[in-house]
Amino acid sequence: MAVTRNVYQCQSCGGQTPKWAGQCPACNEWNSLVEVAPRRGAGRRGGGDRGPAVQDLAVISSEPVPRTPTRMAELDRVLGGGLVPGSVVLVGGEPGIGKSTLLLQAMAQLTEQDGLQALYVTAEESLQQVSLRARRLGLETGGLHVLAATAVEDVLSRAEANPYSVVVVDSIQAVYTEALESAPGGVAQVRECAARLVRYAKSRDVSLFLVGHVTKEGTLAGPRVLEHMVDTVLYFESEVSSRYRVIRATKNRFGAANELGIFAMTEQGLRQVKNPSAIFLSGHEQDVPGSAITVTREGSRPLLVEVQALVDDSQLANPRRVGVGLDPNRLAMLLAVLHRHAGVPVHQHDVFINVVGGVRVGETAADLPVVCAVVSSLRNRPISFRTVIFGELGLSGEIRPVPNGEERLREAGKHGFERAVIPKANAPRRSPKGMQVIPVTSLSAALDAALGGGGNA
Repeated sequence: MAVTRNVYQCQSCGGQTPKWAGQCPACNEWNSLVEVAPRRGAGRRGGGDRGPAVQDLAVISSEPVPRTPTRMAELDRVLGGGLVPGSVVLVGGEPGIGKSTLLLQAMAQLTEQDGLQALYVTAEESLQQVSLRARRLGLETGGLHVLAATAVEDVLSRAEANPYSVVVVDSIQAVYTEALESAPGGVAQVRECAARLVRYAKSRDVSLFLVGHVTKEGTLAGPRVLEHMVDTVLYFESEVSSRYRVIRATKNRFGAANELGIFAMTEQGLRQVKNPSAIFLSGHEQDVPGSAITVTREGSRPLLVEVQALVDDSQLANPRRVGVGLDPNRLAMLLAVLHRHAGVPVHQHDVFINVVGGVRVGETAADLPVVCAVVSSLRNRPISFRTVIFGELGLSGEIRPVPNGEERLREAGKHGFERAVIPKANAPRRSPKGMQVIPVTSLSAALDAALGGGGNA
């Protein structure tokens, strides 16, 4: 009987070799060979009528995919409306941020209210630790099954023996397969274990959650192919010492990407935030310099956030440009446009930008509030806390429109804002009740409207 031996595959070119080496013999890449298990039965399937059949795309059913709500609106939002049978969700985040707590709460809700059979596989904690957490959170876990196992063969054998609808594996880096000799958490182990679990979920129509570790850079640990194997990737984000947790969907085959869910960490676990805009606003009782309110859009949700700027004389040869929650490269570009087209030099000043609440703004609608906050801090001229500002800033100093302008104005109107400085192309036919809309086309006009003559002053 032939003995099956593992091979080593290059992560750069995909070439295989029977022995490990420091350099790939095919592409000469260093330290790229990892151990992989050969596929069983590869090359045995012949031609003919065996295998999947070719179908006409026009005759395939296009009915909406049925979803199962998790009873947690913020989690359902980032999932695209609920759990899809056969879907695989990868949840990443820093240690202690609340990944296990959120999934344990969701599983308890599904088993208690929907009567689904769920399995929670803990590969890092003991059963007693999971039980203590559930009791501390006050969860009803009568129908929730728990398994403490690290071998993927044990996990699959127990899961296949029962008709589970939802399975959670916490975490994928702690699970290993006996087919490989490498340690758990290695590239080969993570990829092989994830592949087996994904095949199980797809074949049994089971909703699968995989918990993943993150690196120091904040990205998911393990092979990059892990994110391509799953249907949805969720990231937990939080500022140090903040009790708020932001969960963001960076990939979703069953819904919109870049959706945002907001939770608050309490003694009873994670609680949903019904009015997210309120936590991103500082709630100033009076006007303060260096603060501007904008409406950013995360997925399908408009959010009111506060952009703060601090401009101070620099004691360094190269002044500092620091952006927290904002791309520093874009900040440098905006300061150059501000100098060139509004006559506001900041080349001798340190500029610090902070987006309140720990949210990260990646869209261009924050361009105009950023430069307005910078000029407000530099000139010590406050912007009214009842004024909302949004718009994209072009390199020639023009104010360009942003998507969903009317929806942003409606969100600002709900929170009592009285003035809005927006691009002229986003001006609505009828302004929201009680709000003065000021359309602008140039940077100088926007600064005049926001600061009352802050352009060339």
